[in-house]
Amino acid sequence: MKNLIKTIILSVAVLGMSSCTEEKVLDLKPINNILDTDAFTTPAYIAAYMNGVYNAAAVGQYNAVPTSPNGGRGYIWGAAFVEQGEARGEDVVNMATFYEFTYRATYDATTANNVYYWIDGYRLINRCNLMIEGTNEAVAKGIITKAVGDDYIGQAKFLRAITHFELLNYFARPYNFTAGATHPGLPYREVGINTSAELATEAGKPRNTVAEVYNKVIADLNDAEALITTGSGTALSGKVVGKASKWAAIAFKTRVYLQKRDWANVLVEGAKLNGAFALTTDPYAPFVSTATTAPSNTESIFSIQHSAVSNPTVNGALAPILKDRALVCISPILWRDPQWLADDKRREDGKFIYTAAGIKYTNKYYDVTNRTDAAPVIRYAEVVLNMAEAQARLSVANLPAALTLLNSVRNRSLASPGTQAYTAASFTTQASMVAAILKERRIEFLQEGRRWSDIHRLQGDDLAPIDGIPAKVANATPAVDAFVLGNSYVIATPIAAIPGSDRRFLWPLPQLEMNTNPGLGQNTGW
Repeated sequence: MKNLIKTIILSVAVLGMSSCTEEKVLDLKPINNILDTDAFTTPAYIAAYMNGVYNAAAVGQYNAVPTSPNGGRGYIWGAAFVEQGEARGEDVVNMATFYEFTYRATYDATTANNVYYWIDGYRLINRCNLMIEGTNEAVAKGIITKAVGDDYIGQAKFLRAITHFELLNYFARPYNFTAGATHPGLPYREVGINTSAELATEAGKPRNTVAEVYNKVIADLNDAEALITTGSGTALSGKVVGKASKWAAIAFKTRVYLQKRDWANVLVEGAKLNGAFALTTDPYAPFVSTATTAPSNTESIFSIQHSAVSNPTVNGALAPILKDRALVCISPILWRDPQWLADDKRREDGKFIYTAAGIKYTNKYYDVTNRTDAAPVIRYAEVVLNMAEAQARLSVANLPAALTLLNSVRNRSLASPGTQAYTAASFTTQASMVAAILKERRIEFLQEGRRWSDIHRLQGDDLAPIDGIPAKVANATPAVDAFVLGNSYVIATPIAAIPGSDRRFLWPLPQLEMNTNPGLGQNTGW
């Protein structure tokens, strides 16, 4: 029996729960509860179910009971991927105890942040699978057309793919850790579980290898590209940023291939977006949104939409956490980096930057009252820098192409591009060009959740290697002098770097999961 908007039976094996639970799924515009047997019986109900899948991506449940007003905290695509992805790196500072486990790597297999990343991630994956199966049944019964069904299935496959991939970056070693990426990844779930029989057959499935997960992610994204019609028009102004589109699938493939080190395919996929998207002249434009829509501009490709009635609450939403409650500030490590020019527009106070008591915070998310800021999953600037890095890594002969792409992102933020832009003489080796692109990524995507995936993929890199988790500024408020450019302040990093060989480099699989599915095997050292 297919479950629906009202409740989804969540299995102990898939979701790491100690018992089955019922979970309310809220639409962006909540509708009346629908009986289980009616879930896929009308076009309207099916559309509502798809909206429920998006809401699961935006809000999640975290560790709250379904009726709790302090429920989901944006796990994993509504806010958590930004907050966790930044707090694992060195470019922000944890100001309180809220992200201390993540920031200081003192987590274990029971720590809520990493436990519910896994649990809410697989909750979302299970919903995607139920959506796919229910939609196929509805098409077979003639309730919706195949074209409409394909669109829904493509959107669900997109969300399934990106969620598996996100989890992979936290719970498994990077692709190049072993020859052929044969090391343990995570289970790639493709069956919707809401019956005891499905639970029995799915519970004991082992981890897929990292290579297998990559192959399945790419296959799902290829399907999404082929199937989705929503928001896939050709006009720049006709995109639907808050829904998955074929463009989002293509863009995300550039991220996947970059982390796989398949430079040629980064360029193949990126070229598909030529003319479909463009960098905005104003670098802040991708962060301007309204209470009812995701950002509307030429650069935003896919963002998670929020509203005043559907958001991760003050305990998770981006603006309350990163601005109003001042729980995470910009680290002096990046703020004082000389490659981030002092007159760069991305330092502009009141626009990109919010200053409180002399401490610098991001102002990319600013609606502290209604919490409507969209979470930017992927935008065209990332595609451009992915292509720039791929060009630079392919050969010395490709450095001019890499330079052009790098400058296209950086120049729009420069006070005087004519004199401040990089030139061919700036970087004469592949290593120096890659280093500049990576630094630009840190500046451009500050507080967008991209830092951890770069740290993760650069382990053992040939041109720009990182060993483990970099050293960090001390937990709690940095000195105001640290944010005054031009003085002689010396940055201290008492939180020591963690070697890549250390067990803490990866999050442990949740103990809840290991209790019910020990055959998965815990990450080494945990």
